Amino acid sequence: MSGIIQQLPDHVANQIAAGEVIQRPASAVKELLENAVDAGSKNIQLIIKDGGRSLIQVIDNGSGMTEFDARLCFARHATSKLKNADDLWHLRTMGFRGEALASVAAVAQVEMRTRRKADETGILIQIEGSEIVLQEPISAPAGTSIAVKNLFYNVPARRNFLKSNPVETRHILEEFYRVALAFPEIAFSLINNGEEVHRLMAGTFKQRIVSLFGNSWNEKLLMVKEEHTSVKVSGFIGKPDAAKKTRGDQYFFINNRFIKNTYLNHAVQSAYMDLLPAGDFPVFFIRFEVDPATIDVNIHPTKTEIKFEDDRTVYGILRSAVKKAIGSYALSPSLDFDTEMPFVSIAGRNTEIKAPQIQVNPDYNPFSNPNPSARNNAPAMQNLSRIRWEDLAGTPDEKPAQLIPTDSDNAEKSMPWLLHGKYICTQVKSGLMLIDLQGARERIHFERFMHREEHHGASQQLLFPVVKELSGPDTELIRALETELQSLGFDFEYFGKNTIKINGVPAEMLDADAKEIIESILEEFKKSQQDLRLNRLENLARTLAMQAARHLPKQQSPEQLLKLIERLFACETPGFSPNGKQTISIVSMEDLASRFGK
Repeated sequence: MSGIIQQLPDHVANQIAAGEVIQRPASAVKELLENAVDAGSKNIQLIIKDGGRSLIQVIDNGSGMTEFDARLCFARHATSKLKNADDLWHLRTMGFRGEALASVAAVAQVEMRTRRKADETGILIQIEGSEIVLQEPISAPAGTSIAVKNLFYNVPARRNFLKSNPVETRHILEEFYRVALAFPEIAFSLINNGEEVHRLMAGTFKQRIVSLFGNSWNEKLLMVKEEHTSVKVSGFIGKPDAAKKTRGDQYFFINNRFIKNTYLNHAVQSAYMDLLPAGDFPVFFIRFEVDPATIDVNIHPTKTEIKFEDDRTVYGILRSAVKKAIGSYALSPSLDFDTEMPFVSIAGRNTEIKAPQIQVNPDYNPFSNPNPSARNNAPAMQNLSRIRWEDLAGTPDEKPAQLIPTDSDNAEKSMPWLLHGKYICTQVKSGLMLIDLQGARERIHFERFMHREEHHGASQQLLFPVVKELSGPDTELIRALETELQSLGFDFEYFGKNTIKINGVPAEMLDADAKEIIESILEEFKKSQQDLRLNRLENLARTLAMQAARHLPKQQSPEQLLKLIERLFACETPGFSPNGKQTISIVSMEDLASRFGK
Protein backbone atom coordinates (compact mmCIF):
# COMPACT_ATOMS: atom_id res chain seq x y z
CA MET A 1 0.00 0.00 0.00
CA SER A 2 1.42 3.36 -1.05
CA GLY A 3 1.93 5.97 1.70
CA ILE A 4 1.81 9.75 1.55
CA ILE A 5 5.50 10.26 2.36
CA GLN A 6 7.89 10.21 -0.59
CA GLN A 7 11.62 10.72 -0.91
CA LEU A 8 12.53 13.80 -2.91
CA PRO A 9 14.59 13.38 -6.08
CA ASP A 10 18.22 14.44 -5.75
CA HIS A 11 17.90 17.50 -8.00
CA VAL A 12 14.94 18.81 -5.96
CA ALA A 13 16.72 18.16 -2.66
CA ASN A 14 19.80 19.96 -3.99
CA GLN A 15 17.74 23.00 -4.95
CA ILE A 16 16.17 23.13 -1.48
CA ALA A 17 19.60 22.84 0.13
CA ALA A 18 20.90 25.53 -2.20
CA GLY A 19 18.29 27.91 -0.81
CA GLU A 20 20.05 27.80 2.57
CA VAL A 21 23.61 28.13 1.28
CA ILE A 22 23.30 30.20 -1.93
CA GLN A 23 21.00 33.12 -1.26
CA ARG A 24 22.53 35.51 -3.80
CA PRO A 25 25.65 35.72 -6.02
CA ALA A 26 27.72 36.90 -3.05
CA SER A 27 26.99 33.59 -1.29
CA ALA A 28 28.51 31.64 -4.18
CA VAL A 29 31.53 33.96 -4.20
CA LYS A 30 32.10 33.33 -0.50
CA GLU A 31 32.02 29.55 -0.87
CA LEU A 32 34.28 29.48 -3.93
CA LEU A 33 36.86 31.83 -2.38
CA GLU A 34 36.99 29.80 0.83
CA ASN A 35 37.50 26.58 -1.14
CA ALA A 36 40.37 28.24 -3.01
CA VAL A 37 41.97 29.24 0.28
CA ASP A 38 41.59 25.71 1.67
CA ALA A 39 43.36 24.41 -1.44
CA GLY A 40 46.55 26.14 -0.31
CA SER A 41 46.48 28.81 -3.02
CA LYS A 42 48.94 31.70 -3.02
CA ASN A 43 47.18 33.65 -5.74
CA ILE A 44 43.39 33.86 -6.18
CA GLN A 45 41.53 35.73 -8.91
CA LEU A 46 37.81 36.59 -8.84
CA ILE A 47 36.02 37.53 -12.08
CA ILE A 48 32.38 38.65 -12.08
CA LYS A 49 29.95 39.99 -14.70
CA ASP A 50 26.57 41.68 -14.29
CA GLY A 51 26.65 41.53 -10.51
CA GLY A 52 27.36 37.77 -10.58
CA ARG A 53 24.28 36.94 -12.64
CA SER A 54 26.11 36.07 -15.84
CA LEU A 55 29.46 34.92 -14.46
CA ILE A 56 31.28 34.19 -11.24
CA GLN A 57 34.72 32.72 -11.81
CA VAL A 58 37.40 31.91 -9.24
CA ILE A 59 40.87 30.93 -10.47
CA ASP A 60 43.52 29.68 -8.03
CA ASN A 61 46.95 28.06 -8.10
CA GLY A 62 46.18 25.60 -5.33
CA SER A 63 46.56 21.86 -5.09
CA GLY A 64 44.07 20.92 -7.80
CA MET A 65 42.10 17.63 -7.93
CA THR A 66 42.19 14.23 -9.50
CA GLU A 67 39.46 13.13 -11.91
CA PHE A 68 37.72 11.13 -9.19
CA ASP A 69 37.78 14.05 -6.72
CA ALA A 70 36.60 16.45 -9.40
CA ARG A 71 33.42 14.44 -9.87
CA LEU A 72 32.88 13.70 -6.20
CA CYS A 73 33.24 17.31 -5.01
CA PHE A 74 29.85 18.16 -6.55
CA ALA A 75 28.06 15.50 -4.50
CA ARG A 76 26.23 16.53 -1.33
CA HIS A 77 28.12 16.17 1.96
CA ALA A 78 31.38 15.50 0.12
CA THR A 79 34.32 17.17 1.86
CA SER A 80 38.05 16.72 2.37
CA LYS A 81 38.07 18.44 5.77
CA LEU A 82 36.22 15.92 7.94
CA LYS A 83 36.75 12.24 8.57
CA ASN A 84 34.54 11.81 11.66
CA ALA A 85 32.36 13.86 14.01
CA ASP A 86 35.27 14.63 16.35
CA ASP A 87 36.94 16.63 13.58
CA LEU A 88 34.23 19.28 13.99
CA TRP A 89 35.99 20.40 17.18
CA HIS A 90 39.41 20.81 15.54
CA LEU A 91 38.52 22.83 12.46
CA ARG A 92 40.99 25.32 11.03
CA THR A 93 39.67 25.32 7.45
CA MET A 94 36.84 27.34 5.89
CA GLY A 95 34.40 25.08 3.99
CA PHE A 96 33.73 21.79 5.73
CA ARG A 97 30.03 20.99 5.26
CA GLY A 98 30.37 19.67 1.72
CA GLU A 99 27.35 21.72 0.64
CA ALA A 100 28.92 24.56 -1.34
CA LEU A 101 29.67 23.07 -4.78
CA ALA A 102 26.62 20.81 -4.69
CA SER A 103 24.38 23.80 -3.95
CA VAL A 104 25.97 25.97 -6.63
CA ALA A 105 25.71 23.20 -9.25
CA ALA A 106 22.01 22.75 -8.43
CA VAL A 107 21.08 26.32 -9.44
CA ALA A 108 23.64 27.25 -12.12
CA GLN A 109 25.68 26.09 -15.08
CA VAL A 110 29.12 25.21 -13.75
CA GLU A 111 32.36 24.62 -15.58
CA MET A 112 35.42 23.40 -13.68
CA ARG A 113 38.98 22.98 -14.92
CA THR A 114 41.49 21.48 -12.51
CA ARG A 115 44.93 19.87 -12.49
CA ARG A 116 47.34 18.75 -9.82
CA LYS A 117 50.99 19.74 -10.19
CA ALA A 118 52.00 16.08 -10.36
CA ASP A 119 49.61 15.32 -13.26
CA GLU A 120 50.35 15.96 -16.92
CA THR A 121 46.77 16.68 -17.94
CA GLY A 122 43.82 18.17 -16.20
CA ILE A 123 40.09 17.49 -16.26
CA LEU A 124 37.14 19.53 -17.54
CA ILE A 125 33.69 18.99 -16.03
CA GLN A 126 30.50 20.81 -17.05
CA ILE A 127 27.36 20.56 -14.91
CA GLU A 128 23.85 21.92 -15.38
CA GLY A 129 21.28 21.55 -12.63
CA SER A 130 23.33 18.92 -10.75
CA GLU A 131 23.73 16.81 -13.90
CA ILE A 132 27.17 16.24 -15.43
CA VAL A 133 26.87 16.99 -19.15
CA LEU A 134 30.55 16.84 -20.12
CA GLN A 135 33.74 15.34 -18.75
CA GLU A 136 37.01 15.18 -20.66
CA PRO A 137 40.78 15.54 -20.18
CA ILE A 138 42.29 18.91 -21.09
CA SER A 139 45.50 20.87 -20.89
CA ALA A 140 45.25 23.24 -17.92
CA PRO A 141 47.56 25.11 -15.52
CA ALA A 142 48.07 23.70 -12.05
CA GLY A 143 45.23 24.67 -9.75
CA THR A 144 41.48 25.02 -10.20
CA SER A 145 39.20 27.32 -12.17
CA ILE A 146 35.46 27.23 -11.44
CA ALA A 147 33.08 29.31 -13.56
CA VAL A 148 29.48 29.71 -12.39
CA LYS A 149 27.27 30.92 -15.24
CA ASN A 150 23.63 32.04 -15.28
CA LEU A 151 23.03 31.70 -11.56
CA PHE A 152 19.43 30.68 -10.70
CA TYR A 153 18.67 30.02 -14.38
CA ASN A 154 16.42 27.11 -13.34
CA VAL A 155 14.90 28.93 -10.36
CA PRO A 156 13.32 32.02 -11.97
CA ALA A 157 11.52 33.06 -8.78
CA ARG A 158 14.83 33.34 -6.94
CA ARG A 159 16.46 35.15 -9.84
CA ASN A 160 13.66 37.73 -9.94
CA PHE A 161 14.31 38.60 -6.31
CA LEU A 162 17.90 39.64 -7.02
CA LYS A 163 18.64 43.36 -6.74
CA SER A 164 20.24 45.60 -9.34
CA ASN A 165 23.74 44.83 -10.61
CA PRO A 166 25.46 47.54 -8.50
CA VAL A 167 23.74 46.31 -5.35
CA GLU A 168 24.68 42.68 -5.98
CA THR A 169 28.22 43.76 -6.84
CA ARG A 170 28.44 45.60 -3.53
CA HIS A 171 27.49 42.41 -1.66
CA ILE A 172 30.12 40.49 -3.62
CA LEU A 173 32.74 43.07 -2.70
CA GLU A 174 31.85 42.72 0.97
CA GLU A 175 32.47 38.96 0.81
CA PHE A 176 35.67 39.54 -1.14
CA TYR A 177 36.88 41.99 1.53
CA ARG A 178 36.18 39.52 4.33
CA VAL A 179 38.22 36.74 2.76
CA ALA A 180 41.00 39.05 1.58
CA LEU A 181 41.35 40.60 5.07
CA ALA A 182 41.44 37.19 6.73
CA PHE A 183 44.36 36.05 4.57
CA PRO A 184 46.72 38.96 3.88
CA GLU A 185 49.49 36.48 3.02
CA ILE A 186 47.56 35.47 -0.14
CA ALA A 187 47.48 37.67 -3.25
CA PHE A 188 43.97 38.49 -4.50
CA SER A 189 42.63 40.24 -7.58
CA LEU A 190 39.10 41.22 -8.60
CA ILE A 191 37.84 41.94 -12.12
CA ASN A 192 34.33 43.34 -12.58
CA ASN A 193 32.89 43.49 -16.10
CA GLY A 194 36.35 43.39 -17.62
CA GLU A 195 37.78 46.14 -15.37
CA GLU A 196 40.33 45.37 -12.69
CA VAL A 197 38.98 46.70 -9.38
CA HIS A 198 41.59 45.31 -6.97
CA ARG A 199 45.06 43.81 -7.24
CA LEU A 200 46.19 42.96 -3.72
CA MET A 201 49.73 41.82 -3.19
CA ALA A 202 50.63 39.49 -0.33
CA GLY A 203 51.72 41.44 2.73
CA THR A 204 50.91 42.34 6.33
CA PHE A 205 47.48 42.78 7.85
CA LYS A 206 47.82 46.57 7.96
CA GLN A 207 48.97 46.70 4.34
CA ARG A 208 45.91 44.72 3.33
CA ILE A 209 43.60 47.11 5.23
CA VAL A 210 45.15 50.15 3.59
CA SER A 211 45.04 48.52 0.14
CA LEU A 212 41.32 47.87 0.46
CA PHE A 213 40.10 51.00 2.25
CA GLY A 214 42.50 53.66 0.99
CA ASN A 215 45.79 55.30 1.93
CA SER A 216 44.06 57.68 4.34
CA TRP A 217 43.60 54.79 6.77
CA ASN A 218 47.35 54.48 7.25
CA GLU A 219 47.19 57.32 9.79
CA LYS A 220 43.84 56.38 11.34
CA LEU A 221 44.71 52.93 12.73
CA LEU A 222 45.86 52.00 16.23
CA MET A 223 47.49 48.64 16.90
CA VAL A 224 45.78 46.15 19.23
CA LYS A 225 47.72 43.27 20.73
CA GLU A 226 47.01 41.12 23.77
CA GLU A 227 48.00 37.56 24.61
CA HIS A 228 46.29 35.29 27.12
CA THR A 229 46.46 31.60 27.82
CA SER A 230 43.07 31.05 26.19
CA VAL A 231 43.05 33.64 23.40
CA LYS A 232 45.36 35.91 21.41
CA VAL A 233 43.99 39.24 20.21
CA SER A 234 45.65 41.30 17.48
CA GLY A 235 44.71 43.77 14.79
CA PHE A 236 43.84 47.44 14.49
CA ILE A 237 41.18 49.86 15.65
CA GLY A 238 40.28 53.24 14.25
CA LYS A 239 40.91 56.47 16.08
CA PRO A 240 37.78 58.06 17.57
CA ASP A 241 37.66 60.73 14.85
CA ALA A 242 37.43 57.92 12.25
CA ALA A 243 34.16 56.58 13.69
CA LYS A 244 31.18 56.13 11.37
CA LYS A 245 27.40 56.16 11.59
CA THR A 246 27.07 52.47 10.76
CA ARG A 247 28.76 49.22 11.75
CA GLY A 248 29.87 48.50 8.19
CA ASP A 249 33.64 48.66 8.73
CA GLN A 250 33.76 46.33 11.73
CA TYR A 251 35.55 43.03 11.24
CA PHE A 252 36.10 40.14 13.65
CA PHE A 253 38.12 37.09 12.59
CA ILE A 254 38.30 33.91 14.67
CA ASN A 255 41.10 31.65 13.41
CA ASN A 256 40.94 33.53 10.07
CA ARG A 257 37.15 33.09 9.84
CA PHE A 258 34.99 36.21 9.59
CA ILE A 259 32.25 36.26 12.23
CA LYS A 260 29.49 38.50 13.55
CA ASN A 261 29.07 38.76 17.30
CA THR A 262 27.03 41.46 19.04
CA TYR A 263 28.55 40.53 22.41
CA LEU A 264 32.07 41.27 21.17
CA ASN A 265 30.81 44.41 19.44
CA HIS A 266 29.63 45.65 22.80
CA ALA A 267 33.08 45.03 24.28
CA VAL A 268 34.72 47.29 21.71
CA GLN A 269 31.99 49.92 21.92
CA SER A 270 32.29 50.11 25.71
CA ALA A 271 36.05 50.64 25.41
CA TYR A 272 35.31 53.84 23.46
CA MET A 273 32.96 55.10 26.17
CA ASP A 274 32.94 58.93 26.46
CA LEU A 275 35.08 59.20 23.32
CA LEU A 276 32.34 58.82 20.71
CA PRO A 277 29.04 60.71 20.40
CA ALA A 278 25.81 58.77 20.54
CA GLY A 279 25.08 57.00 17.28
CA ASP A 280 28.71 56.71 16.18
CA PHE A 281 30.47 53.35 15.88
CA PRO A 282 34.20 52.64 15.94
CA VAL A 283 36.05 51.03 13.06
CA PHE A 284 38.05 47.90 13.87
CA PHE A 285 39.81 44.94 12.28
CA ILE A 286 40.46 42.45 15.07
CA ARG A 287 41.76 38.89 14.85
CA PHE A 288 41.45 36.14 17.46
CA GLU A 289 43.47 32.97 17.76
CA VAL A 290 41.79 30.36 19.96
CA ASP A 291 41.83 26.63 20.41
CA PRO A 292 39.26 25.23 17.92
CA ALA A 293 38.01 22.92 20.65
CA THR A 294 36.74 25.96 22.61
CA ILE A 295 34.44 27.27 19.85
CA ASP A 296 31.55 25.89 17.80
CA VAL A 297 31.30 27.14 14.22
CA ASN A 298 28.64 24.67 13.18
CA ILE A 299 25.63 26.66 14.38
CA HIS A 300 24.77 28.67 11.26
CA PRO A 301 24.53 27.74 7.54
CA THR A 302 26.90 30.55 6.52
CA LYS A 303 29.24 29.85 9.46
CA THR A 304 29.39 33.54 10.41
CA GLU A 305 28.20 32.95 13.97
CA ILE A 306 30.37 31.25 16.57
CA LYS A 307 29.64 30.03 20.07
CA PHE A 308 32.44 30.45 22.63
CA GLU A 309 33.06 28.10 25.49
CA ASP A 310 33.94 31.05 27.77
CA ASP A 311 32.63 34.21 26.15
CA ARG A 312 33.01 36.35 29.29
CA THR A 313 36.76 35.86 29.36
CA VAL A 314 37.04 36.77 25.68
CA TYR A 315 34.87 39.86 26.30
CA GLY A 316 37.11 41.08 29.11
CA ILE A 317 40.35 40.46 27.23
CA LEU A 318 39.06 42.23 24.12
CA ARG A 319 37.80 45.26 26.03
CA SER A 320 41.09 45.54 27.92
CA ALA A 321 43.13 45.28 24.72
CA VAL A 322 41.13 48.03 22.99
CA LYS A 323 41.31 50.37 26.00
CA LYS A 324 45.05 49.76 26.21
CA ALA A 325 45.48 50.67 22.54
CA ILE A 326 43.48 53.87 22.97
CA GLY A 327 45.31 54.84 26.16
CA SER A 328 48.77 54.19 24.71
CA TYR A 329 48.15 56.83 22.06
CA ALA A 330 47.02 59.39 24.67
CA LEU A 331 43.52 59.55 23.20
CA SER A 332 41.79 59.04 26.53
CA PRO A 333 42.74 60.65 29.85
CA SER A 334 44.26 58.33 32.39
CA LEU A 335 45.65 58.92 35.87
CA ASP A 336 47.97 56.57 37.67
CA PHE A 337 47.87 57.60 41.31
CA ASP A 338 50.70 55.22 42.17
CA THR A 339 53.18 57.01 39.91
CA GLU A 340 51.74 60.52 39.69
CA MET A 341 54.27 63.13 40.92
CA PRO A 342 53.23 65.34 43.86
CA PHE A 343 52.19 68.83 42.95
CA VAL A 344 55.06 70.52 44.82
CA SER A 345 57.64 68.47 42.93
CA ILE A 346 56.67 70.13 39.65
CA ALA A 347 58.45 73.32 40.69
CA GLY A 348 61.57 71.38 41.66
CA ARG A 349 62.70 69.65 44.79
CA ASN A 350 64.97 72.51 45.97
CA THR A 351 62.50 75.30 45.42
CA GLU A 352 61.93 77.34 48.57
CA ILE A 353 58.28 77.97 49.34
CA LYS A 354 57.69 81.55 50.48
CA ALA A 355 54.61 82.99 52.12
CA PRO A 356 52.78 85.65 50.08
CA GLN A 357 53.57 89.24 51.06
CA ILE A 358 50.71 91.70 51.58
CA GLN A 359 51.25 95.38 50.95
CA VAL A 360 48.90 97.88 52.60
CA ASN A 361 48.54 101.53 51.60
CA PRO A 362 47.74 103.45 54.82
CA ASP A 363 46.76 106.60 52.86
CA TYR A 364 44.06 104.87 50.77
CA ASN A 365 40.60 106.51 51.02
CA PRO A 366 37.79 104.51 49.42
CA PHE A 367 35.52 107.58 49.27
CA SER A 368 37.88 109.62 47.16
CA ASN A 369 38.46 109.18 43.42
CA PRO A 370 41.95 110.26 42.42
CA ASN A 371 41.33 109.11 38.83
CA PRO A 372 38.62 111.22 37.17
CA SER A 373 38.30 108.82 34.27
CA ALA A 374 37.05 106.17 36.68
CA ARG A 375 33.71 107.96 36.81
CA ASN A 376 33.24 107.09 33.18
CA ASN A 377 33.53 103.38 33.99
CA ALA A 378 30.20 103.23 35.80
CA PRO A 379 28.10 103.28 32.60
CA ALA A 380 30.41 100.65 31.14
CA MET A 381 29.73 98.37 34.08
CA GLN A 382 26.03 98.92 33.64
CA ASN A 383 26.33 98.09 29.93
CA LEU A 384 28.24 94.90 30.81
CA SER A 385 25.43 93.76 33.09
CA ARG A 386 22.89 94.59 30.42
CA ILE A 387 24.81 92.68 27.74
CA ARG A 388 25.07 89.59 29.90
CA TRP A 389 21.34 89.64 30.56
CA GLU A 390 20.63 90.06 26.85
CA ASP A 391 22.95 87.15 26.08
CA LEU A 392 20.77 84.96 28.27
CA ALA A 393 17.56 86.25 26.72
CA GLY A 394 18.77 86.33 23.12
CA THR A 395 21.37 87.92 20.88
CA PRO A 396 22.51 91.49 21.73
CA ASP A 397 21.10 92.80 18.44
CA GLU A 398 17.60 91.59 19.20
CA LYS A 399 15.13 93.97 20.81
CA PRO A 400 12.69 92.24 23.18
CA ALA A 401 9.94 94.65 22.24
CA GLN A 402 10.12 93.48 18.63
CA LEU A 403 10.10 89.80 19.49
CA ILE A 404 6.55 89.74 20.90
CA PRO A 405 3.75 90.65 18.48
CA THR A 406 1.29 92.99 20.15
CA ASP A 407 -1.47 93.11 17.54
CA SER A 408 -3.84 90.35 18.67
CA ASP A 409 -6.31 91.11 15.89
CA ASN A 410 -3.71 90.16 13.28
CA ALA A 411 -2.24 87.22 15.19
CA GLU A 412 -1.92 84.99 12.15
CA LYS A 413 -0.04 87.69 10.25
CA SER A 414 2.51 88.32 13.02
CA MET A 415 6.09 87.72 12.00
CA PRO A 416 7.74 84.61 13.46
CA TRP A 417 11.02 84.63 15.35
CA LEU A 418 13.68 82.03 16.13
CA LEU A 419 14.22 80.75 19.66
CA HIS A 420 17.80 79.67 20.43
CA GLY A 421 18.30 78.85 16.77
CA LYS A 422 16.16 75.69 17.09
CA TYR A 423 12.48 76.56 17.34
CA ILE A 424 10.29 78.89 15.30
CA CYS A 425 7.80 80.79 17.43
CA THR A 426 4.76 82.57 16.09
CA GLN A 427 1.48 83.79 17.51
CA VAL A 428 -1.75 82.11 16.44
CA LYS A 429 -5.36 82.58 17.49
CA SER A 430 -5.31 79.76 20.04
CA GLY A 431 -1.97 80.75 21.58
CA LEU A 432 1.66 80.13 20.63
CA MET A 433 2.82 77.81 17.84
CA LEU A 434 6.28 76.21 18.13
CA ILE A 435 7.95 74.53 15.13
CA ASP A 436 11.05 72.37 15.33
CA LEU A 437 13.29 73.97 12.71
CA GLN A 438 15.36 70.83 12.07
CA GLY A 439 12.32 68.55 11.73
CA ALA A 440 10.52 71.05 9.50
CA ARG A 441 13.43 71.29 7.09
CA GLU A 442 13.73 67.49 7.03
CA ARG A 443 10.05 67.16 6.10
CA ILE A 444 10.30 69.80 3.35
CA HIS A 445 13.41 68.27 1.81
CA PHE A 446 11.99 64.75 2.11
CA GLU A 447 8.80 65.46 0.21
CA ARG A 448 10.67 67.54 -2.34
CA PHE A 449 12.98 64.63 -3.10
CA MET A 450 10.16 62.09 -3.12
CA HIS A 451 8.68 64.09 -6.02
CA ARG A 452 12.01 64.52 -7.74
CA GLU A 453 10.49 63.87 -11.19
CA GLU A 454 8.65 67.19 -10.81
CA HIS A 455 11.27 69.16 -8.84
CA HIS A 456 14.80 68.49 -9.98
CA GLY A 457 17.34 69.68 -7.46
CA ALA A 458 19.50 72.64 -8.42
CA SER A 459 23.22 71.94 -8.56
CA GLN A 460 25.77 74.52 -7.49
CA GLN A 461 29.11 74.01 -9.17
CA LEU A 462 32.17 74.01 -6.92
CA LEU A 463 34.94 76.48 -7.67
CA PHE A 464 37.47 73.71 -7.07
CA PRO A 465 36.27 70.12 -7.67
CA VAL A 466 36.82 67.74 -4.76
CA VAL A 467 38.29 64.24 -5.13
CA LYS A 468 36.86 61.62 -2.76
CA GLU A 469 38.43 58.18 -2.25
CA LEU A 470 35.94 55.39 -1.48
CA SER A 471 36.03 51.74 -0.55
CA GLY A 472 34.95 49.16 -3.12
CA PRO A 473 31.46 48.56 -1.63
CA ASP A 474 30.87 52.31 -1.28
CA THR A 475 31.83 52.83 -4.92
CA GLU A 476 29.22 50.29 -5.97
CA LEU A 477 26.68 51.96 -3.69
CA ILE A 478 27.39 55.27 -5.41
CA ARG A 479 26.81 53.58 -8.77
CA ALA A 480 23.50 52.18 -7.53
CA LEU A 481 22.36 55.61 -6.30
CA GLU A 482 23.81 57.63 -9.16
CA THR A 483 20.50 58.59 -10.75
CA GLU A 484 18.91 59.63 -7.47
CA LEU A 485 21.97 61.61 -6.35
CA GLN A 486 22.12 63.48 -9.64
CA SER A 487 18.43 64.32 -9.46
CA LEU A 488 19.00 65.83 -6.03
CA GLY A 489 21.71 68.12 -7.36
CA PHE A 490 24.99 66.21 -7.07
CA ASP A 491 27.35 66.46 -10.03
CA PHE A 492 30.19 63.94 -9.93
CA GLU A 493 32.22 61.67 -12.18
CA TYR A 494 34.30 58.56 -11.63
CA PHE A 495 37.97 59.36 -11.28
CA GLY A 496 39.80 56.05 -11.15
CA LYS A 497 38.89 52.67 -9.67
CA ASN A 498 37.45 53.71 -6.31
CA THR A 499 37.54 57.49 -6.56
CA ILE A 500 34.99 60.11 -7.60
CA LYS A 501 35.43 63.78 -8.46
CA ILE A 502 32.67 65.98 -7.05
CA ASN A 503 31.98 68.94 -9.34
CA GLY A 504 28.77 70.20 -7.81
CA VAL A 505 26.49 69.82 -4.80
CA PRO A 506 22.87 70.78 -4.05
CA ALA A 507 22.53 74.53 -3.71
CA GLU A 508 21.41 74.31 -0.09
CA MET A 509 24.60 72.39 0.81
CA LEU A 510 27.09 74.75 -0.78
CA ASP A 511 28.59 75.83 2.55
CA ALA A 512 29.17 72.24 3.69
CA ASP A 513 32.19 70.04 3.03
CA ALA A 514 31.54 68.01 -0.13
CA LYS A 515 33.56 64.99 1.06
CA GLU A 516 31.72 64.97 4.38
CA ILE A 517 28.36 65.18 2.61
CA ILE A 518 29.03 62.14 0.41
CA GLU A 519 30.42 60.11 3.31
CA SER A 520 27.49 61.02 5.56
CA ILE A 521 24.98 60.18 2.84
CA LEU A 522 26.53 56.75 2.33
CA GLU A 523 26.67 55.98 6.05
CA GLU A 524 23.15 57.23 6.77
CA PHE A 525 21.78 55.38 3.77
CA LYS A 526 23.34 52.10 4.90
CA LYS A 527 22.09 52.69 8.43
CA SER A 528 18.53 53.39 7.27
CA GLN A 529 18.62 50.38 4.98
CA GLN A 530 19.61 48.13 7.89
CA ASP A 531 17.26 49.57 10.50
CA LEU A 532 14.12 50.46 8.55
CA ARG A 533 14.21 48.18 5.51
CA LEU A 534 12.78 50.96 3.34
CA ASN A 535 12.66 50.85 -0.43
CA ARG A 536 15.56 52.55 -2.13
CA LEU A 537 13.72 55.74 -3.11
CA GLU A 538 12.24 56.36 0.33
CA ASN A 539 15.47 55.36 2.05
CA LEU A 540 17.58 57.76 0.00
CA ALA A 541 14.99 60.55 0.28
CA ARG A 542 15.00 60.23 4.05
CA THR A 543 18.79 60.13 4.22
CA LEU A 544 19.35 63.11 1.95
CA ALA A 545 16.66 65.14 3.71
CA MET A 546 18.40 64.66 7.05
CA GLN A 547 21.74 65.71 5.57
CA ALA A 548 20.31 68.77 3.83
CA ALA A 549 18.53 69.90 7.00
CA ARG A 550 21.71 69.76 9.08
CA HIS A 551 23.32 72.62 7.21
CA LEU A 552 21.19 75.43 8.59
CA PRO A 553 21.90 79.07 7.70
CA LYS A 554 23.57 80.96 10.54
CA GLN A 555 20.83 83.62 10.57
CA GLN A 556 17.20 83.54 9.51
CA SER A 557 15.15 86.64 8.94
CA PRO A 558 11.45 86.72 9.89
CA GLU A 559 10.59 86.72 6.18
CA GLN A 560 12.67 83.57 5.63
CA LEU A 561 11.02 81.87 8.59
CA LEU A 562 7.59 82.78 7.26
CA LYS A 563 8.42 81.25 3.88
CA LEU A 564 9.66 78.09 5.61
CA ILE A 565 6.38 77.83 7.53
CA GLU A 566 4.43 78.19 4.30
CA ARG A 567 6.51 75.46 2.66
CA LEU A 568 6.01 73.20 5.68
CA PHE A 569 2.22 73.52 5.61
CA ALA A 570 2.27 72.85 1.87
CA CYS A 571 3.65 69.36 2.61
CA GLU A 572 1.43 66.32 2.69
CA THR A 573 2.40 65.50 6.29
CA PRO A 574 3.60 68.75 7.92
CA GLY A 575 3.15 67.58 11.49
CA PHE A 576 5.90 64.94 11.47
CA SER A 577 9.49 64.65 10.27
CA PRO A 578 10.52 61.71 8.03
CA ASN A 579 11.65 59.74 11.09
CA GLY A 580 8.27 60.16 12.79
CA LYS A 581 9.08 62.93 15.27
CA GLN A 582 6.60 65.75 15.88
CA THR A 583 7.41 69.06 14.16
CA ILE A 584 4.58 71.31 15.38
CA SER A 585 3.33 72.02 18.90
CA ILE A 586 0.63 74.48 20.01
CA VAL A 587 0.72 76.04 23.47
CA SER A 588 -2.82 77.22 24.11
CA MET A 589 -3.75 80.38 26.00
CA GLU A 590 -5.28 78.18 28.70
CA ASP A 591 -1.93 76.38 29.18
CA LEU A 592 -0.13 79.70 29.45
CA ALA A 593 -2.65 81.05 31.91
CA SER A 594 -2.37 77.97 34.11
CA ARG A 595 1.39 78.50 34.37
CA PHE A 596 0.73 81.86 36.02
CA GLY A 597 -2.05 80.58 38.25
CA LYS A 598 -4.78 82.35 36.33
